[in-house]
Amino acid sequence: MKFVVSSNTMLTRLQAVSKVIGGKPVQPILDNILLVAADGVLYATASDKETTMEAKIELDSLEQEGRMTIPAKILLDMLKEFPEQPLTFDIDETTNEVRIISEKGEFSVRGESAEDYPIQGAPEGENTTFETKCGLMLDGIVKSIFATANDDLRPVMNCILIEMNEDNFTFVASDAHKLVRYKRFDAKSENGQYSLILPKKPALMLKNILPKDDAALQISFNEKMACFIFGDYRMTSTLVEGRFPNYNSVIPQNNPKKVIIEKKELYNSLRRVSVMANQASNLVKFDLSGGKLTISAQDVDYSMSGHETLSCQYDGEEIAIGFKSPFVQEILANIESENVVLELSDPTRPGLFLPFENEDSGEDLLMLLMPMMV
Repeated sequence: MKFVVSSNTMLTRLQAVSKVIGGKPVQPILDNILLVAADGVLYATASDKETTMEAKIELDSLEQEGRMTIPAKILLDMLKEFPEQPLTFDIDETTNEVRIISEKGEFSVRGESAEDYPIQGAPEGENTTFETKCGLMLDGIVKSIFATANDDLRPVMNCILIEMNEDNFTFVASDAHKLVRYKRFDAKSENGQYSLILPKKPALMLKNILPKDDAALQISFNEKMACFIFGDYRMTSTLVEGRFPNYNSVIPQNNPKKVIIEKKELYNSLRRVSVMANQASNLVKFDLSGGKLTISAQDVDYSMSGHETLSCQYDGEEIAIGFKSPFVQEILANIESENVVLELSDPTRPGLFLPFENEDSGEDLLMLLMPMMV
């Protein structure tokens, strides 16, 4: 196996695929990256047996095809130190010796046979396949992934639900404390209604690698697996078994108390007042009355308290409601509009955070947060 490749191109692709490798792989060989040289290109693959990422790397030249796995950390650490230059990889598949020849020297590492590397195939049997835009999928993941849980007992809550129908695509995530529902009306399914429960790890992989543009993204999936193909990358992931909860049932429909407030001012005030909150509960209290929102927090154990009063648009009845401050800050950080709408009904029911300015009529964003006792 022998080929010549650009050092920077190879580094970029390997950095992307290597993020799949876990801290404690189920098989030692999964600490390696699989390199396959064939048909004039190099394919680099990393896997944790649940998620597999493959990148196609253009070669300057391919003298001899072959397959080999190389320890990912050693290979990446070496590539990071090279300035842009062609590197020659001369690999002996009999002895597993990997020689890397640069402009000024030569390096040798030991690989492992590719025969022992587990290959995760594409979804088999009857699959659903459709094409969408990379930027659209990226937006959906970015706006929802922060609301996913870390729950070993209910793994489906660690996922993003993607629903596709003739009207829109909907992205939903919830950890039972907060919930995000993001609809895109510029994406539709032409062949019926489908849903995909995407685990957090492959969602994070896509978040880190998907381009923001309208490049094509092909998705194929069945009940057990999903495959994403875009640009020079292919990602295959095992899906989580189970049903996503009926999220629509927890979204309150009648919320007579509506507040409009400048987002940045609210966010900065929350950060200041939260310093005085109890570190265990992080409870902050919202008091609404006559065009004013008072945010307060206290820690009785340490005799600390603080409050700030902000101007807002509100002419409803007085109401006091408690929220967990870090959750409110996360929600505000993921709303792009300058002003936000807070919809409330009573102190025991969830609050809804919505963007005020509808800059993009092709989308609908709703973020729900459960209240805390005050």
